[in-house]
Amino acid sequence: MNLQKKKDREELDRRVPSMPWYVEKFVNYKLPDLSPSSLLEYVRDYETFFSWLMAEGLTQAAKMTEIPLADLERLHMESVDNYRMYLSTRTENANSRTTISRKLSSLRSLFHYLSQIAEDDDFYPLLKRNVMAKVSIKRTQKPKDTAAKLEGKLLQEEEILEFINYIKHDYAHDVASNKQALHAHELNHTRDACIVSLILNSGLRVSELVNLNVDDLDLKKKLTYVYRKGKNDDTFKTPVFFRHDAVEDLEEYLRLRELRYKAPKREKALFLAVANGKNEGSRMTKRAIQEMVIKYAKRFGKPYLSVHKLRHSFATDYYLRNDLYKTQEQLGHASPETTQIYAHLTDKTMEEAIDRRREAE
Repeated sequence: MNLQKKKDREELDRRVPSMPWYVEKFVNYKLPDLSPSSLLEYVRDYETFFSWLMAEGLTQAAKMTEIPLADLERLHMESVDNYRMYLSTRTENANSRTTISRKLSSLRSLFHYLSQIAEDDDFYPLLKRNVMAKVSIKRTQKPKDTAAKLEGKLLQEEEILEFINYIKHDYAHDVASNKQALHAHELNHTRDACIVSLILNSGLRVSELVNLNVDDLDLKKKLTYVYRKGKNDDTFKTPVFFRHDAVEDLEEYLRLRELRYKAPKREKALFLAVANGKNEGSRMTKRAIQEMVIKYAKRFGKPYLSVHKLRHSFATDYYLRNDLYKTQEQLGHASPETTQIYAHLTDKTMEEAIDRRREAE
């Protein structure tokens, strides 16, 4: 089990005992099909709902674990509407439309399981009345809308190489007067450029990148093996290809990985960092990689860039040269609908490319 899944599973095991018994039954039912990360989100959503239920006096239970199924059966549509309103208007941690839809979807999954799948000893559904079956949850963002938000915020064509080269060389000129920043860049620019190059030449997610081990790489075949998001099989890693452009950057980083980051033999992580006060390198964290990308992006003049936008940049470029289904497979999307945002993004890119060609003629 990869590190993040292990942490999420431990957190899931810690939280589930504070839930009503039927939530634990639902989690055990879903465990073979959903990742611990997804189920942990479900449980957090249920904590919010049950806390609201108790605060509103819609249950007489003194503890969350004691909320009976009968209280769920007695809920009216008005209560669901009030809960939706609560999520959108509470003074602290107000939720976006996307988050509200997700929280309601989590509830609908639980209610569906209790009313349609789970049975009591007499083979009757555990939940006799399912108010959530009446709730319509609209998709909050269509691929075209997502594409519109991303337009102009991604690296395109020559900018991909420019950004990698900036990390390798030009960033040092921009921070020449800052000795601390200059020293950090001198130590880490090869690693940092390698990370960005690998994302921009493969479309890996940051979670997939963080969990990479040295032996996951096959430079000859130009592929790496990763635990893909949403797949709950910890015995299988998915092969993901990367472009030849990343090979040289990976080779350069691997040559100095052990020496520069003082990697102990037991440390299998591909990307390492030496924490303050430590003598040995350890696996880079997701947050460290995200902050690293933002640091370079701001100096590069594209402060809106993030790790995920680097993945979008690769995907847009890749889609221009391939089809929807190859792009879906490369990115590890569960549905082609998610991949359709690149069809909308590349419409404008292709239009601009045609115009450039006309100008050249």
